Amino acid sequence: MTRAEEFEDLRPLLFSIAYRILGSVGEAEDAVQETWLRYDTSRTRPTSTKAFLSAVVTRISIDVLRSARVRREEYIGPWFPEPLLNDPYQDPERSAELADSLSMAALLLLERLSPLERAVFVLREVFAFGFPEIASAVSRSEAACRQLAVRARRHMDAGRPRFEADRRERAELAERFLDAFREGDLDGLRELLAADAHLIGDSGGRAPQWSGGVFGAENVARLLATVVPSFVRIGGVVEPHQVNGRPGAILRDRDGRVLNALTLDILDGRIQTIRAVNNPDKLGHLGPVANAWAVLRETQQAVRDAD
Repeated sequence: MTRAEEFEDLRPLLFSIAYRILGSVGEAEDAVQETWLRYDTSRTRPTSTKAFLSAVVTRISIDVLRSARVRREEYIGPWFPEPLLNDPYQDPERSAELADSLSMAALLLLERLSPLERAVFVLREVFAFGFPEIASAVSRSEAACRQLAVRARRHMDAGRPRFEADRRERAELAERFLDAFREGDLDGLRELLAADAHLIGDSGGRAPQWSGGVFGAENVARLLATVVPSFVRIGGVVEPHQVNGRPGAILRDRDGRVLNALTLDILDGRIQTIRAVNNPDKLGHLGPVANAWAVLRETQQAVRDAD
């Protein structure tokens, strides 16, 4: 097998590691490409190609994350990871860990960790790497990596919800919610939203945004029941889709261009959080991006016409 063939076999794993460390599709793809360049120019063949490439992509991702965090401190409004529709890496023995670690909620919890803690947690808890491999990847002793893993796990466990719906329950509830969402069914939305539900978006100052988010079931339901049916009337499409391993939707304009990506956090049988990634810089990998300001103006006019 050639180097290129070995690398392509491992590309899904390398991307999945990098994405979970970075929370960015574009940066993860760049990290994987840089990993290939280093492997291609290396004069020696490693004993384990998987261990070698995983270590390289992890080191690159840690370096990128350190500089990215400086930029994120200056980010306008809430920062969310770039939405990922399909994880290219699949492992039946790790399917639960892979799915849980991909959710927006989990990735935002990972943001609380230091770059080293994040890398160690991803390699150990998500991909089940051994501590000798992790120590090599992050250039720390095995003992130090064990401490980093314990600290990271403690932070992650403290931030996780106590009760989360199973996959089937999430899918059924999301389907009902998106039906009410499209139809502007105020009572249906109220019934499905948690009392303290909130709607919050990541625009980065580059798209229309709810100032600080919308909080409370009544406020969220009324906003959605007013705006979304008008969006549909002007040709907008609400396309149900798994986003980061959780129920969600892609909103498109009448020409099929991407307007935003929604994810739904479901707890105790209710929609707890609706996260909308509106920043066009984070949507380009999903397809051509809509002019959100133009869609907003047209939607607002449709709301006025309906009154």
